[in-house]
Amino acid sequence: MSRFFFNDRQQMVDDAIEGVIISSRFHNLARLDTDPAIRVVVRKDWNKSKVAIISGGGSGHEPAHAGFVGKGMLTAAVCGDLFASPSVDAVLNAIVAVTGDRGCLLIVKNYTGDRLNFGLAAEKAKKHGLKVEMVIVGDDISLPDNKQPRGIAGTVLVHKIAGFAAEQGKSLSDVRDIAQSACDSIASIGVAMQTCNLPDQNEEEGRIKGGHVELGLGIHGEPGASTVASQNSQKTVATLVKHLRKKTGKEARLAVLVNNLGGVSSLEMAILTKELMHSEMKEQIDYLIGPAPLVTALDMKGFSLSAIALNETFIKALQADVETTGWHPMVKLHAMPMQKHSVIREGTHAKASENDTVKALVGRITQTLIEQEKVLNALDAKVGDGDTGSTFALGARDIAQLNDDGELPLNDTAALLELVGERLATVMGGSSGVLMSIFFTAAGQKVAKKQKIADALLFGLEQMKRYGGAELGDRTLIDALQPALEALKDSDLNAAVNAAVKAAQDGAEATAQMHKANAGRSSYVNSDNLKGVKDPGAVAIAAVFAGLK
Repeated sequence: MSRFFFNDRQQMVDDAIEGVIISSRFHNLARLDTDPAIRVVVRKDWNKSKVAIISGGGSGHEPAHAGFVGKGMLTAAVCGDLFASPSVDAVLNAIVAVTGDRGCLLIVKNYTGDRLNFGLAAEKAKKHGLKVEMVIVGDDISLPDNKQPRGIAGTVLVHKIAGFAAEQGKSLSDVRDIAQSACDSIASIGVAMQTCNLPDQNEEEGRIKGGHVELGLGIHGEPGASTVASQNSQKTVATLVKHLRKKTGKEARLAVLVNNLGGVSSLEMAILTKELMHSEMKEQIDYLIGPAPLVTALDMKGFSLSAIALNETFIKALQADVETTGWHPMVKLHAMPMQKHSVIREGTHAKASENDTVKALVGRITQTLIEQEKVLNALDAKVGDGDTGSTFALGARDIAQLNDDGELPLNDTAALLELVGERLATVMGGSSGVLMSIFFTAAGQKVAKKQKIADALLFGLEQMKRYGGAELGDRTLIDALQPALEALKDSDLNAAVNAAVKAAQDGAEATAQMHKANAGRSSYVNSDNLKGVKDPGAVAIAAVFAGLK
């Protein structure tokens, strides 16, 4: 089945154009009312008193190109079918519709279909007595030996610079020269770990295998220059920066556009931007544009970097305000500010102490949770948000580090439980961290009042249930924890531990047969999806008790 929202494949681009126009906050866009096969978005407020700027190409790269139509950028955008160049007639109609005595400039990405169709339309427009010039953007540097480099995200910078020049009332030849200068000053390169999905395309394993990324992937899904094993965000950005600096040189002052190719989360784009600002290029970057989707490839899981060598004209042009929905304002690069603040925390000030038996016990528990991280995440992905293992492991690593560093009050059970409670609330985050903090903190308070450890832990459990709202049978970790703690009340220690291990395991197994969760994220999951799947929190508890033997 297709992984794409649409009604009619033939009507898809027309529907998208309507959505773009009616959602523009500037209310300054219109579609040419002509042959339905001609899809041209124009400025509704255009009076032909200045040089017109026209661009376009295949759809699927939104917000390019219609998202850049408006005062200060494009006068018109010619929209082809998905990943297909618009026809000669469509381009010609756009030229005739918006071009006055000052002429028009065509900004074309370096693809054969675009060059031919825009070029022929320009020649035909000249027969109508119109002045037409054209610049071709070929900013992709991923294939250095290619004599016809592709036009990718850097095209937007040319739109912006040419649009500013036209808005200033410059002549067609001046606008062309400025645009060409911009083309010559831009270098772009991208990377992706998944290519894009297409309408009506059956879901199947993509060309890029798991654990790999493709460098220089084209914006239509064309194969890139090379495929390499997946790297972390820092190394990925460093690889792109290395290629960019070969092109821009190491002295040029730069503005860098961070472009989302469509399928990367905002969180990841923020991380990638941070890595760029700490890369070898950091001393050269004066301005940043994005991170934002500017020239996408539908839902491609990738991003690109476009660097432009700056001069005063380019800076002024890129900083100018525009009335478009797609442009992302350029900002002056600055280091992350830090604001002094004294942490307010009711900390536990317990003196560290030694106890070899307790140290080993803490070590086994924390190691078990760390080892279970991937198993629990995979289980949670079926019924929740896939982070149970990571959440528990995060808390376990913190406690394990304190244990290894000799910073725990191992010979003071009450203080140890309270300190663990405090740390889990700080490092685990979310509801899990708070619930476990309540459990350990309440238990520690009871131990401090000379209550037996088994009874204190059961009290901690009751407080957890009170504040968390879950009960036995609600398909949570309580289904393993409560019977295990109750079993610990046996006066014979070995028998108590063995009984607790079995009770926790039985409790976790039982959750797989519970068709309704009444607490946690699983409570939002359809009962059919819960069938046969054990609660990850209960599995974590069972693993911890199993590790005690």
